[in-house]
Amino acid sequence: MKRPLALVTAGPTREHIDPVRFISNHSTGAFGYEIAREALRRGCRVVLVSGPTFLRPPEGVKFIQVESALDMMKAVKKESAKAKYVFMAAAVSDWRPEGCFGRKIKRRAGRGLRSIKLVENPDILKELGRDKRYCLAGFALETENLALNAAQKLKDKNLDFIVANRLRKSRGPFGSGKTDILIIDSFGGRKSYKGSTKRALAKIILDKAFEFKIK
Repeated sequence: MKRPLALVTAGPTREHIDPVRFISNHSTGAFGYEIAREALRRGCRVVLVSGPTFLRPPEGVKFIQVESALDMMKAVKKESAKAKYVFMAAAVSDWRPEGCFGRKIKRRAGRGLRSIKLVENPDILKELGRDKRYCLAGFALETENLALNAAQKLKDKNLDFIVANRLRKSRGPFGSGKTDILIIDSFGGRKSYKGSTKRALAKIILDKAFEFKIK
C-alpha cells in the first residue's frame, strides 16, 4: 500500500524591495519542520516547502527551498495534486513591492525614502481550499480576538481545521520555545493547549489530521 503524502509549508517568505532589502516576518519555520518530522514518523511521504530558515530539513523529506510568496505558490500548487494531508504552517507575506529596484536604494541626507507601492500576493491557502481532495490545515497568528478571527479564517478558506495562536510577550510563538495554541475544526470542535513544545503540538496536529477520512 502506498504511503500517504503530507505536504508541509514552513518559514517566512521574503519579498524583495531591492537586491539587499526585503519585506518579511519573524517566522523561524520551527513549527512546520516539527510537523514534517512527525508526519515522517507516522509513515507519510513528506514534501516540505520552506521559506528561508536556519533549520536543517528532516532526513527523508523531499525538500523544496523557496523565497517569495509567488515561489511558494508555484511549488505548493504542483506538490498538492497528490497530497492527502496539507499543513500550511508557513508565514506567507500578504503583500509584495510592485517592483524590485535593480540597484540598492541609496540613502540621501535630509531626504526620506521614496514611496514603495505594495500589491497583494495570491492567497495560497484560499486557492488550496477550492475543490480540495485532501485534509487542509491552516495556521493563524493573531494579536486580538483569537477565536473569532481563527473561526472566520477557517470558514473563509474552507479549511478542515485551523491552528491559531496569539502574539504575546510572555510566551511568544516564534522559535522553538513553548507556546499556546487553539485548534478549531470544521465540525465546530475547539480545544486549547497551553505551554507545550512545538514537537508535542506537532503530534496533536497529526492526530487531528488523521481524524479526517480522506479517500
